Amino acid sequence: MRIEILKRSQKTKARLTKITTPHSVIETPVFMPVGTKATVKTMSPEELYASDAYIILSNTYHLMLRPGADIVEKAGGLHKFMNYDRSILTDSGGFQVFSLSNLNKIDEDGVVFREHIGGNYIKMTPESSIEIQNKLGADIIMAFDECAPYPCKEDYVISAMKRTHNWAKRSLESHKKKDSQALFGIVQGGMYKKWRKESAEFLASLDFPGYSIGGLSVGEPMELMKEILDHTTDFMPLEKPRYLMGVGSPMELVDGALLGVDMFDCVLPTRLARHGVLLTDHGRMNIKNSRFKEDFTPIDENCDCYTCRNYSRAYLNHLFRSQEMFGLRLNSIHNIHYLIDLMKRLREAIRNEDEVSFRDSLAEKWGDGKYS
Repeated sequence: MRIEILKRSQKTKARLTKITTPHSVIETPVFMPVGTKATVKTMSPEELYASDAYIILSNTYHLMLRPGADIVEKAGGLHKFMNYDRSILTDSGGFQVFSLSNLNKIDEDGVVFREHIGGNYIKMTPESSIEIQNKLGADIIMAFDECAPYPCKEDYVISAMKRTHNWAKRSLESHKKKDSQALFGIVQGGMYKKWRKESAEFLASLDFPGYSIGGLSVGEPMELMKEILDHTTDFMPLEKPRYLMGVGSPMELVDGALLGVDMFDCVLPTRLARHGVLLTDHGRMNIKNSRFKEDFTPIDENCDCYTCRNYSRAYLNHLFRSQEMFGLRLNSIHNIHYLIDLMKRLREAIRNEDEVSFRDSLAEKWGDGKYS
């Protein structure tokens, strides 16, 4: 993986970069659609290409359970298995271990948990997480970490951070495919600025190819997340990619980019689509609303996605009320396209040193305050 910093803003921490992996060139700031189980829900790879998705994310925990890393490896890796020939990022599975499973034991060696599908007890360590990700074959992989919940006592945050640091070193040592897979370290430290600084500086000393910011967007107030994020990026290497995990609302993406983040992912666009909620520059649109039954205009006349070019609000309203799967596909295509295009427009604003005005104009529609 190579990163080229194309521009750094004079007004904010925003920057433009170009990240090159074995499978594609990615311009940042970028939103990465989530394909948890080796598929972005309801969408084909061709539809992702049409939306200009040059990188997507898949989940180590879920793919470990089904179909299993060995099967994906036999298929030739994730790219061939899911027929997606652009970049893929896999997370370490750590967040899902703590959020989805029945945790039985955690110590310095790793975690023992009861997985949520078959109820079997599994042990996951930094070494096994990296081994699974090596078999999956993604372009970018994550170190195994412990994500402290919110709210959380400081002594637990410190313990989880130190364990994350130890696991980061072991993840690096066990990584077998350094020439083809870039391994990112994950900054932790909860909502404590002191520990965020220590975590960022410690991981920087290990010289990972890139860095993720974990433990945010876990239920804390938005302003607190922005405050901690702003502080954290001050201590992250300028010459390496920065990835904020699990963030995907339009205002979070733009604010995160203005605070120095390059990469984002979230299940939000497809999850909202399945509930009939569409993303626009004017805020969220609930296509289930009866006022759209005779509205024959597109979701957004300025949007050039497949859905907006070909179908009306009335048709989408009909499909959703009729529980037709095609409606979920059309909604997902629009929402994914909207966030990818939003980042494209943000990159242009950063290029023109106009990102603050871009952000504040969007915030007027989404009901957020001015940038400060």
